[in-house]
Amino acid sequence: MADRRKRRARRRSTNRPRGGTVGDGPVAAGRQPGLPGTSLIADFTRRDALAFLGLTILVCVSYYPSLAGGFVWDDFVFVDAPVIHAASGIWHIWFSPGDIRGEAHYWPIVYATFWLEHKLWGLDPLGYHIVNLVLHLVNSLLVWRLIGRLAVPGAWLIAAVFAVHPVHVESVAWIIERKDLLSGLFYLTAFLTWMRFAETPTVKGYLLALALFVAGMLSKSIVVTLPAALLVWHWWRQGNIKRLDVVRLAPFFLVGFAIGLADSAFYASRESIDLGYSFVERVLIAARALWFYAAKLVWPLDLAVIYPLWEIHAEDLRAWLYVAASVLLAGALWFCRHRIGRGPLAGGLFFAVTLAPVLGFVDFGYMQFSLVADRFQYLASIGLIAVVIGCLTHGAVKLAPMVQASTGALAAIAVAALGGLTWQQAGVYRDGITLFGHIVTHNPTALDGHHNLSIALFDAGRIEEGLAANRIAREQRPDAPKPYSVLGKLLVEQGRFEEADDVLRRAIELDPAHRDALQNWAELARKVGRPAEAEARYRKVLTIDPEYGRAHAGLGALLFRQKRHAEALDHLRMAVELPGTDETRGALYPFMGQSAWELGHLEEAETHLERAIAAMPDNVVTLLAMADLRIRQERAEEAEAFRRRAREMHPDDPTLRHMIAESLRKEGQIDKAIAIYEEALEIDPGNAPVLAGLGITLYQRGRFRAAVDSMIRALDLQPGLPYALSLRLYSGHSMRELGEISAASRQYELAAEIEPGNREALNHLATSLFELKRYEEAHERYQELIELDPGNAVAHSSHGVVLHHLGRSQEALARVERALELDPALEQAHKAREEIRKALGLTDP
Repeated sequence: MADRRKRRARRRSTNRPRGGTVGDGPVAAGRQPGLPGTSLIADFTRRDALAFLGLTILVCVSYYPSLAGGFVWDDFVFVDAPVIHAASGIWHIWFSPGDIRGEAHYWPIVYATFWLEHKLWGLDPLGYHIVNLVLHLVNSLLVWRLIGRLAVPGAWLIAAVFAVHPVHVESVAWIIERKDLLSGLFYLTAFLTWMRFAETPTVKGYLLALALFVAGMLSKSIVVTLPAALLVWHWWRQGNIKRLDVVRLAPFFLVGFAIGLADSAFYASRESIDLGYSFVERVLIAARALWFYAAKLVWPLDLAVIYPLWEIHAEDLRAWLYVAASVLLAGALWFCRHRIGRGPLAGGLFFAVTLAPVLGFVDFGYMQFSLVADRFQYLASIGLIAVVIGCLTHGAVKLAPMVQASTGALAAIAVAALGGLTWQQAGVYRDGITLFGHIVTHNPTALDGHHNLSIALFDAGRIEEGLAANRIAREQRPDAPKPYSVLGKLLVEQGRFEEADDVLRRAIELDPAHRDALQNWAELARKVGRPAEAEARYRKVLTIDPEYGRAHAGLGALLFRQKRHAEALDHLRMAVELPGTDETRGALYPFMGQSAWELGHLEEAETHLERAIAAMPDNVVTLLAMADLRIRQERAEEAEAFRRRAREMHPDDPTLRHMIAESLRKEGQIDKAIAIYEEALEIDPGNAPVLAGLGITLYQRGRFRAAVDSMIRALDLQPGLPYALSLRLYSGHSMRELGEISAASRQYELAAEIEPGNREALNHLATSLFELKRYEEAHERYQELIELDPGNAVAHSSHGVVLHHLGRSQEALARVERALELDPALEQAHKAREEIRKALGLTDP
């Protein structure tokens, strides 16, 4: 009896509100065992430390698979954002948010953390995943702290369920959803700060709570519901809402409204959307969404990243059942509040209020994909979890000790099961193939699901699977240009240019300003050798997106090959500074170095080539370019070191030796070049380019017979050499030097066949024919040359001499006179005129 009286006395001494249960009273004056009290440090017990450690282990283990994830889907909004990469980007994040192209909201704190992390560990996804995991752990600890302050039974278990519940995976494992975690952090700390302020009002406490609320709004505007949630807390705590509570929270409502309005205006300027739902339909959406979220909390199976888009009709009677059920439940909790306490209704109100911004009353972009998303209830879930776990814990304490032990074991099993589901769901965000494969498996009609999957498959080299996904994407959305653009890019990469052209034309027909389709079309034109078309298309891309790195890179490389070095360098400089060219940046530096070299900017050339060597240390072309630069800088020893390094990398590569010999030849080191060519031929005696280079070098040395033999052999082995014209000309020159005019004439004729209309070939051919006294043929060639180059005085004069030998002296004299009109100082024309006039019996006036 004495023990019973003591127990009753203890129950009476507990500070409970009238008619309340399940932690309905004000914050307990004393500490409850195992719950944090009003001090985070001084009252921290060994049991608290173990609880803290338990939450940490649960979060780390459950979310461990997320650490292996890469950047997926919308992560590239910040990965490719120039403001994240630039040192000055922090200013743009705060004061020029439009510079973040893929983000339609003003949430600068989120992007400031990405900017800072980029400065710490670049684009290593592990660092970003660790930060997300730590933020979620901190939020779980704050939930434990908050529920403990509210004196709801089972605070640690509530926090544990929050920590490992699989509906939160989207917010933690997907890097871009940092916004949920940061906004949650500021929301929870603001809530706790307000609770402390309500107990002990101070200006400092009030301003701190307001500042944390503003920080939350600048992380994600769903935090706008905090003032309403605080009113719910006041009602739950006191049984009513006092005028003072409203007055104190009025600035919160005003600040939230102002920031939310500004964010909405910014959103409308970036992404104007009107889905056309009526008010009644929006009520139906909201009611169904509330029950959907509650069901996923209770039974978190078949979680989808994009849930199927519901068909909403006001005539659908089943849709009204969700509304009726919501009204009935709210009414039942209200009328039963004196019996069961205000806690269940407060938790339900918190759940609904916190979800209000995403229940469909206001249009936002994601509603085109789905009307619900797991991440939307990151904060709201606390309300229902607290009610369910609090009620179960409250009921369990009334059970017999042995039964209580069983309930504890069941709770542990439930937490472990939730953790297992979270482990499984976290792996979904490993890479694009896994993520988009999961999406189309759970929702085959997901907007852009198959399209995004096809991109991921193509990038992974799984072409056939990617083509299958792309075909489904085009069938689902035949009027969308994106699947056609992606398919066109793949076909270009595979060299299937005609098919690619048809596909890309279709994409551009659907959207003439589609940036990626135009970019791929420009790449197609460049690869098939239509530089003018490629340049026009690249420039059109840059009018659409002046900061598109791939377009600057493509245009810069195109201009470089056209030897338009100043223009090329401008675009290449832009390309390496912009995101999206990380994988190709190393290949751009050699172009930049050589362009700068051609322009005489030797220091800049050195910088670019050093970067190229750092990015591609085994690229012998860059090493040889650096050697050439060192020669120009009169640093011959260093040049030789780079060449030696290149040879050591590929000691048996004849092509490498050919490149080195070419550089030596251009420098005038003829004998060294000949020696290197001969080394290359020892490795590969039938290497046509090496034989060709050796032949030209031998000609420069004056070894004409050996030169002819080498060049003719090269042409016999590979008639289609790109410099076959030059080889024929040099062979002809060598034969002339050897006195073999007829053979030289044949080489010049072959050169003219390679490139009809080549002036040098025609000139040498005509001269050789004249020397062979084949005057009629020489006359025809000179006529061709004069038609091509009517201002060539030498050609007119030589043609006159040929005509004179053909006995057509009057025509010859006219031709020579024309030569003198073009060049009055041409000595050979003066001599020819004198000879022709003498033959005609004419005397000078």
